[in-house]
Amino acid sequence: MSTPTGDQDLPWHDVASREQLDPDFPVGVDVNGQKVGLFLLNDEVHALEDICPHAYALLSQGFQEDGVIECPLHAARFDIATGKCLVEIGERDLHQFPVRVLEGKVQIQIPIVKAAA
Repeated sequence: MSTPTGDQDLPWHDVASREQLDPDFPVGVDVNGQKVGLFLLNDEVHALEDICPHAYALLSQGFQEDGVIECPLHAARFDIATGKCLVEIGERDLHQFPVRVLEGKVQIQIPIVKAAA
């Protein structure tokens, strides 16, 4: 599984500068109420949902090593490149967001969630 490509109907949101990202320290951002973790892996930016599915904890505050992010609360582990859950306690894979770097700015797309009528 690779990082999803962008949707031409959704806007791109500037969320960070590329130089803010460090391979050892993820960055958490909030876009339209959606918490997203930005992870630098092999000089490529990945954007994953930032809240651990097991219990509310920000994965961007977890431990990043060897392409894996570990939840700071209960050691759930996820593959940064794919969002795949690596330890059963994580419960499910993480949602990936389309991400690109344009003119030194990291941009992501967030799906629009329509309210129930």
